[in-house]
Amino acid sequence: MSGTEQSIGILSTGSYVPKEEITNAEIAARVGVTTEWIEERTQISVRRYAAPDEATSDLAVRAAARALDAAGMNARQIDFLIVSTSTPDSPQPPTSFHVQHALEADRAVCFDVNVVCSGFVYALAIARTLIAQHPGHRALVVGADVYSRILDFSDRRTAVLMADGAGAAVVGAVGEPYGFIDFELSSRGEARHLIRVEAGGSRLPASAQTLAEGGHFFRMEGRGVRDFVLENFPPLLGTLSERTGITPEQIDHFVPHQPNGVMLSQLVELSGLGSAHTHRTLERYGNTGNAAVALTLDDAHRQGHLKDGDFVLLGGFGGGMSIGAGLIRWGVTS
Repeated sequence: MSGTEQSIGILSTGSYVPKEEITNAEIAARVGVTTEWIEERTQISVRRYAAPDEATSDLAVRAAARALDAAGMNARQIDFLIVSTSTPDSPQPPTSFHVQHALEADRAVCFDVNVVCSGFVYALAIARTLIAQHPGHRALVVGADVYSRILDFSDRRTAVLMADGAGAAVVGAVGEPYGFIDFELSSRGEARHLIRVEAGGSRLPASAQTLAEGGHFFRMEGRGVRDFVLENFPPLLGTLSERTGITPEQIDHFVPHQPNGVMLSQLVELSGLGSAHTHRTLERYGNTGNAAVALTLDDAHRQGHLKDGDFVLLGGFGGGMSIGAGLIRWGVTS
């Protein structure tokens, strides 16, 4: 995925989290564990849940509007609108079309991406390729999820982790030597059982039986997911490093998906990223699914951590199973 004729990168970022904070004490009471149990295993302190009248597209619109404002652009200047989500407003139409309508992004070609928590990195890679083929075009890439609607609060493994949020980035041409350096993506269908929502599709359509059996809830085999990510992300990063000539020791910032604090620490060590600044938002927002990388990138940018010329590594990993890594040289105009 290298060799584009123009430098393409992130022009601006934005994010949005719902107002309602859900503490560990509230979650602990619902799932039957202690706050200490949650904190020790996840390092999450609080998370946000969408209001009853907020859907995924509502969060996405707010994050997207902030990214557009930061870029000094209006939505009609966007050519491609990509929404990465695994909790769409509804099976049809695509959530991106709701976002397009709300933003009045009338010129934008829209589509959704569903690679669960790798989706934002995959979507950035797609946006880069589209813009390389259409010089001068711009893309708005949004990652958003409302996991609170599909949680089974009798399942403490997932209920303590997942939350709601959205993050966005405007992608377009940037000056040399800034922008995306390269991406490495990996999809492993043999591990598809590790993260799933089993009912509600064509194999198990919605019915009284699937509802009674909890088939519409999010399920995850936590230990299997951890082992998969720890086994597969470091060699994928190694491939990216070999191709770009940029070693893990040269990376200034690591902006990963935010699944679990303990697992992130293990991943940093195994990937040789100990010298990078690993950005974390999970303590404040929990695991926000597709939003996590985008939201955390915006948080790092707004706090002024990303400096001119810094190497920034984005890392996504989620259902499928899927992994994505993207390397950026950050610029002062980003």
